[in-house]
Amino acid sequence: MSSHREAPEISKDPVADSTDVYAFVSPDNPDTVTLLANYVPLQGPAGGPNFYEFGEDVLYEINIDNNADARVDITFQFRFTTVVEIGGTFLYNVGPIAALNSPNWNRRQFYSVTRIDWQPPPYFGRAKVTQLAANVPCPPCNIGPRSTPNYVNLAAAAITSLAGGGKVFAGQRGEGFYVDLGSIFDLGALRPIEGLHLIPIPGSAAAVNATKDLNVHSIALQLPITSVTADGRKPTNPLGNNAVLGVWTAASRQRVEFNEPANRSSPHALGPWTQVSRLANPLFNEVLVPMERKDEWNRDEPTNDSAYADGVLHPELAKLLPVLYPGSPGSPLFPHLAALVASGKPRADLAAILLTGLRPGIIPGFQNFTGNTQADLMRLNLAIPPSAAPNRLGIVGGDLGGFPNGRRVADDIVSIELKAIAGATYPLVDSTFTPDAAVSAVDQGLDPATVPYLPNFPYLPTPKDGFDVPAA
Repeated sequence: MSSHREAPEISKDPVADSTDVYAFVSPDNPDTVTLLANYVPLQGPAGGPNFYEFGEDVLYEINIDNNADARVDITFQFRFTTVVEIGGTFLYNVGPIAALNSPNWNRRQFYSVTRIDWQPPPYFGRAKVTQLAANVPCPPCNIGPRSTPNYVNLAAAAITSLAGGGKVFAGQRGEGFYVDLGSIFDLGALRPIEGLHLIPIPGSAAAVNATKDLNVHSIALQLPITSVTADGRKPTNPLGNNAVLGVWTAASRQRVEFNEPANRSSPHALGPWTQVSRLANPLFNEVLVPMERKDEWNRDEPTNDSAYADGVLHPELAKLLPVLYPGSPGSPLFPHLAALVASGKPRADLAAILLTGLRPGIIPGFQNFTGNTQADLMRLNLAIPPSAAPNRLGIVGGDLGGFPNGRRVADDIVSIELKAIAGATYPLVDSTFTPDAAVSAVDQGLDPATVPYLPNFPYLPTPKDGFDVPAA
């Protein structure tokens, strides 16, 4: 999955597990940029009596690099507080929750939003700190038609304006990342072509969206573009120096947690914050970092990602595809990919897409280059307007408004990255290379139109409720 349970340690700590990052010019308000950071993966809607929530002891951050050096220039920090309003009951709510201040709602969460503007070298480490919002309410989880009878209105009421412009939302959303998880992790089976797999299993060609009935917790920002660029202007030239943002998220915990003898039910923490999770490009740690280094990668900074570059330059999946889909004797499905792998040539196309961004001149009228420092960043060119006809395959499908130019909620990340690894993007760096004909069939076989995204902020679907979605 994009980054759900992608490393051994973070799989044990779901409230700090960053699952997906989205960054795009807002289609309904193109003077703004939308940033989404999801946490708490794989939520079954029937979660009572202790429904899902953010971690009070976790520092959540959305980081922005706006001057192409792969270092943080702006950080948005989020801290959450939980309040038990009623007490004396095991119930999350004791009646219908009709409003965010409902007296029937027992366990509530509030949060603060702080912006940090970091100073560049030689003063790196100094910062301007601005609180943008405090005591902002989260909506409840979507429990069911009796407890949350008008959930759409409850969620809309939780969208809050920020000081200085923009708006924020933090709370439960429907999972927007669609993936045929059960098939893909069953030895790389792609249902549209599984009859060609080394171990064919006929009769199950219809792809299954494993997350269609699951929820997630999302932190969503919609900000004026002028508030996040280095020069305070909205870029109009896609090739300009100020056009590109690098975005990534992080979650951190303090190093020591303890219980007071007089109140063991209320743990406290102290000491410096230690990063336990980070994320930018989808599936990076999931499929490009070896198992034994995944926890290390989560603790590291993007500027150190050259240490993990071999997984990008020589991806394991590129070696596996010709083996898993061999074709018939004398007619292999991936001969060009197999030859590229055998040559030992590094995948400069993947390095450009994932570690530095695409330089000007590779794709006419486009770039999202953030400098020579190799770093896993979600790179968004703010001067590329939202597409009038979005293509789920993004740039691979000829749509400059989609991944890897940022990431929209409906972009088919799995199919895009599978096609890229299979060789679809290698001609960007080697015009003599011809992708195998089979690359066109490399697809997970899911349609984003089946996911009920919202047309406006926060864009991710209304979460499923446990009454209407039976537990698996």
